[in-house]
Amino acid sequence: MASTNEGSIRLFRFAGIDVFLHWSWFLVAYYEMNARAGSYTSFTWNALEYLALFAIVLLHEFGHSLACRQVGGVAERIVLWPLGGVAYVRPPQRPGAMLWSLAAGPLVNVVLAPVLFLLGTLMVNSGAAETWPNGFSLLRAVAYINFGLLVFNLLPIYPLDGGQILRSLLWFVIGRAWSLTVATVLGFVGVAGLVLLAVASKSVWLGVLSAFILLNSWRGLKRALYLMRLAKIPRREGLACPECGAAPPTGAFWACPQCRNPFDVFEAKGICPSCGTAGAGSAMGCMECGAASPIGAWTPSAEPPAPPASTVPEGDSA
Repeated sequence: MASTNEGSIRLFRFAGIDVFLHWSWFLVAYYEMNARAGSYTSFTWNALEYLALFAIVLLHEFGHSLACRQVGGVAERIVLWPLGGVAYVRPPQRPGAMLWSLAAGPLVNVVLAPVLFLLGTLMVNSGAAETWPNGFSLLRAVAYINFGLLVFNLLPIYPLDGGQILRSLLWFVIGRAWSLTVATVLGFVGVAGLVLLAVASKSVWLGVLSAFILLNSWRGLKRALYLMRLAKIPRREGLACPECGAAPPTGAFWACPQCRNPFDVFEAKGICPSCGTAGAGSAMGCMECGAASPIGAWTPSAEPPAPPASTVPEGDSA
């Protein structure tokens, strides 16, 4: 999903992570609460139910963000919107780091499931379920919401968590480009199934979600094809990206910020051969991870250090 805050309201900042809420969330919240108006004796409980959904999605996205930081990645923003939430994370481009960053979100729902079940059991055994029926109905609804979000997110459909977790597992076996290819192709298959389900159930929201998945699967496939082409390009020995450790390709793959002509920044030592702009390579973007680093920082490296700056679309629709 595109990295943008357009149309979003900044709610708060926690643990260095800014949380935004898209304006359309309020419209959908109003519609959904009215649609379930008969579920409780007071409209207040409907509002509490939707706020509980908000809280579960937010905890899910914080799971992604904090796990990403734990493996040395960057996570600074979460955006909540009608279809769920998106944690903008940049984990290191390693399958293990990616896997943990992605799996941590659903793990939050896994942890919540027994907690909610125990609370429900306590309410039944203590008689609170009968004396406080609205509270028990709310707890039961929250438990169903949490379970539904867990199951949905684990569907092996890219870019949902399940699809990206599958991609990370395949990365260990068939590499980065092919794993992304397989995951996105499965995403297209999943979209076809969701579209049929949306038509059969006449669900507008399922149709919108299908469009979201289709768009991201298409972007993922284009990225996979790019990675395949990139893997065939000869590399410049003796240099490595300071972020991911990848050697830069040999050739005119960088554009001068002044004249926009492509050139090999390492061969030209950072000076554009077309217009003579000095310092044209002052912040080189790595072809592998997208991190921008000064040309002098590209040194031999045996181990990939910290996180790359390429955004991984974790837009999971929670």
